[in-house]
Amino acid sequence: MTDPIQLLYALILGLVEGVTEFLPISSTGHLIIAGQLLGFTGEKAKVFMIAIQLAAIFAVVWEYRVRLGHVVMTLHSEPASQRLAVNLMAGFLPAAVLGFLFYKQIKFYLFNPIVVASALVIGGVLILWAERRKHVITTEGIDELTWRRALAVGFAQALAMIPGTSRSGATIIGGLFLGLSRKTAAEFSFLLAIPTMFAATAYDLYKNWRLFDVHDVPLFVVGGIAAFVSALIAVRTLIKFVSRVLATAYFGLVDWRAGH
Repeated sequence: MTDPIQLLYALILGLVEGVTEFLPISSTGHLIIAGQLLGFTGEKAKVFMIAIQLAAIFAVVWEYRVRLGHVVMTLHSEPASQRLAVNLMAGFLPAAVLGFLFYKQIKFYLFNPIVVASALVIGGVLILWAERRKHVITTEGIDELTWRRALAVGFAQALAMIPGTSRSGATIIGGLFLGLSRKTAAEFSFLLAIPTMFAATAYDLYKNWRLFDVHDVPLFVVGGIAAFVSALIAVRTLIKFVSRVLATAYFGLVDWRAGH
């Protein structure tokens, strides 16, 4: 029988994963810190923290299910669907290659609280700087995104292999630097998470499946459900926030022009 305390830890970590995965704060970093505080550490804990990311990704798949379904159904005929598929492949490539080449080194050297704390501080400073700098928009919508810019965003995403560096934060900030609008940067970050995190989770589970047995199933169920629900709430909240910011800026510009 699974220890109730372990189930409680799984619930807490699932909530932390879901809330932090798609906000511009590091989910891995917060999971490592939360795990340390709870005493939920070790190799099995590290893999559990990665595995529950799969549930968070399903939240994005569910949120964008209509658009993703349309892309799949029209991939052979619509240029916009083909462009999005190419862009996701281009954005996914850097993290896939670097993760495959340096998986062991990343796990051994970087998964510790010092690296996490340093990356959290640096990431926070970069977010503040990105918000204060002048933002010149050259890509208003996700259909206007080129594969070269998608590849560049992919290299920004690869920085998130450093624990404590936010994947969504890196991709969104990278997108802003490349001229993407806030909404486009956020949406592409969400969609790019699907192939990236599916691949990372599958690879990690493949490498470490011997660490688990049937007694771990309740932990994954509790952590997975918590991650899915909290991630869905976080994604919807961020989309509404970005849309509200854009609407406020738009109507503010209209009012300014009317007064002049």
